[in-house]
Amino acid sequence: MNIDSPHPLITSAALAIEAEERGLAELKKALTGELERPFLQAIALIEDVCKGGGRIIVSGIGKSGIIARKIAATLASTGTPALHVHASEASHGDLGMITERDGLIILSNSGETPELADLVAYAKRWRVPLIAITGAAQSTLARAAEAILVLPAHEEACPHGLAPTTSTTMQAALGDAIAVTLLRNRGFGPQDFKALHPGGKLGAQLCFVHEIMHSAEELPLIGIDALMADALVEMTSKRFGCVGVLDPDGCLAGVITDGDLRRHMSPELLQLTTAEVMTRHPITIEPSALASSALATLNERKITTLFVIEEARPIGIVHIHDLLRIGVK
Repeated sequence: MNIDSPHPLITSAALAIEAEERGLAELKKALTGELERPFLQAIALIEDVCKGGGRIIVSGIGKSGIIARKIAATLASTGTPALHVHASEASHGDLGMITERDGLIILSNSGETPELADLVAYAKRWRVPLIAITGAAQSTLARAAEAILVLPAHEEACPHGLAPTTSTTMQAALGDAIAVTLLRNRGFGPQDFKALHPGGKLGAQLCFVHEIMHSAEELPLIGIDALMADALVEMTSKRFGCVGVLDPDGCLAGVITDGDLRRHMSPELLQLTTAEVMTRHPITIEPSALASSALATLNERKITTLFVIEEARPIGIVHIHDLLRIGVK
C-alpha cells in the first residue's frame, strides 16, 4: 500500500466521520438559533417533572431506541431520574411503568414510526409532558410534543442515505447536551457523582483524600527544634520515607525526605536541627480533594507522599501506593 495516498477503506471511514462532524456542527449552530427556545423549554420541563417527584422516560424504536437507552442511562448517572421503555413493549403492558408525574422523551427521525403511536396516545390521554427529538418538524410526533427538538438538515454518513448514522450521532449528542446542562444547572458535583458510581475504576477516581489518608498515630511528625537524630527515629519508625516538621503552633513548617538527607549527608547530620535540613513550603493537599487530583500532583511533582492539611495543620498523609492500590489512574 502506498503510504502517501490513503487506503480506499480509510478514505471511506474518513468520509463517514466528516459527514457526522458536519451534522454536529449544524446541531451546535442550531442551539443558538432555531433550537434555543425549544431546548430551554425541554430543560424546564424536565426540571419541573423531577421537582414533582417524577422520572424521565426515554423511548424510541430501532436505532433511535438504542440511542434512547443510552440517553436514559446518561441522565440517570448524572442525577436526573430516568429509565428506558422499549416502544414495542410499551404496547404490551410497559405503559404501566409511566405515571402521570413522569415526562417523556421520544426519539424518531421521521416522527412517523407506527410503534410509537401508543406511547404518544398514552402521553396525551394522561397529560404526560412530551419532548420530541426528531428530524421532521411537521410529523405526528412533533405535533404531539410540548417541546420539539428538530434536528437540523443533515446528510447521513451512509452513502445511500438509508442507515441511520449522522442522525443517531446527533440524537446522542443532543441527549448528552441535555444531561450535562441539567447536571450543571443543579450543581451536581463530584461527591454526587461518586454516590451514583461507587464501583470500579470510576469509583476509585472519585474517592476523596480524607477517605484513604493515614492519620493520628500513623503520621510521621516532629518539632522544628528537634535534632536530626530524633527525626531519623521518627522517620524510620513510620513507613512513608519522610517526616513532617511542625512549628510551635502545630502547623506544618516543612518536610524532610530521603532526598533532603542525601543533600545534607555529613558526619554532623545527626547534630543538625530539623529546621536546618527540612524543605520549607512543602506540597500539600486538602482532605476534600479527589484521589485522582492527589495522584496527578504526585506524578507532576515526582514525589511519593503528600501531607493532608486543614487550617495549616497536618491531619493525614497519603502515599502513592495507597492510590495505586485502590485503582486510581
